[in-house]
Amino acid sequence: MRIVLLGPPGAGKGTQAKRICETYKIPHISTGDLFRENMSKDTPLGQKAKEYMAQGLLVPDDLVIDMVEDRLTHDDVLAAGYGYLLDGFPRTVDQAQALCRINAKRDCELDFAINLEVPFDILIERVSGRRICPTCHATYHIKYSKPKVEGVCDLDGTPLYQRDDDKVETVKKRIQVYQDQTEPLIEFYQDKQKIININGLQHMDDVFENIEEILSGVKKR
Repeated sequence: MRIVLLGPPGAGKGTQAKRICETYKIPHISTGDLFRENMSKDTPLGQKAKEYMAQGLLVPDDLVIDMVEDRLTHDDVLAAGYGYLLDGFPRTVDQAQALCRINAKRDCELDFAINLEVPFDILIERVSGRRICPTCHATYHIKYSKPKVEGVCDLDGTPLYQRDDDKVETVKKRIQVYQDQTEPLIEFYQDKQKIININGLQHMDDVFENIEEILSGVKKR
């Protein structure tokens, strides 16, 4: 099974990606993890990515595509029948077209692009309310998942903090950038009849149940 998971910051992609991959035995491939892995191992692709990032520049499409294509040759992808869940790729129509070409080399195609839909104001509330423990990295929320003692980690008593990325103004910018980038991408997958829109406002179990209903039908084919 080959899946692209789309959704803005705060839509719950991480939770759903984990459950999908565990249920359908496919690897979760996150571009963020790919960048970190290639840079920590100092691979040729990682070295090139570092050069761009050190200058504050976006890593160009061709380099991101090369990194993803290389990852899709790994044993866990092949063991899953060339199956995967991609998270964070593609972000643009050019990247989506490149993924089509990569799949075509294996004589296969994407099954679905799952798009988690959540209203703008709810996303801001979800993300800006997150609090993190700097010691054990446990995550809390000031409304939905409060610590027992306000502002303090339940596990080790460390004061919690809010990441710069989670501050309201930054969140608004992140979501706007995502929407500007992703609108053409969603249209691309709609034209190919691959897009599945899921209501991300539901409880996470209900979101997964909706996803599973669709994916179970694919698996039976």
